[in-house]
Amino acid sequence: MTTADAEDFLTVYWSTKRAVTMAATATYARHGVYEGQQFILRSLWSQDGLTPGEVAKRLGLSTPTITRATTRMEAAGLLRREPHPTDRRLVRLHLTERGRDLEATIEDEMAGLTDRALAGFDDAERAAVVQALDRIRHNLTPDSLDG
Repeated sequence: MTTADAEDFLTVYWSTKRAVTMAATATYARHGVYEGQQFILRSLWSQDGLTPGEVAKRLGLSTPTITRATTRMEAAGLLRREPHPTDRRLVRLHLTERGRDLEATIEDEMAGLTDRALAGFDDAERAAVVQALDRIRHNLTPDSLDG
């Protein structure tokens, strides 16, 4: 890869990531959800009562990142923290009625945002974009650097 190719990739990737983030921020803000929180909600819609560490593991993020986000989500009335039944050092995250009620809405918004981002792509192209992004993620994951 030439230096120009690398600069083109990084420039296009950065501007695309920024465009997706801005569109997502506007989309989810209408529902009182900050961009990124939709993935925490999805984890809890799938299995309510997870610990922050369990959510972090599912999303490939650090526990402190999830703790900060869920503190904000609790203040917004999307979830509540409850003491773990057997380990008082841990908390379980439980959806509130408001958080639960947003499931269909946020899922529809996520589908709409995906459709907007991939407008004009056929099914094979959509699959190729997802596969390429996943490969990039894998290439940059610390565990993959070990060989």
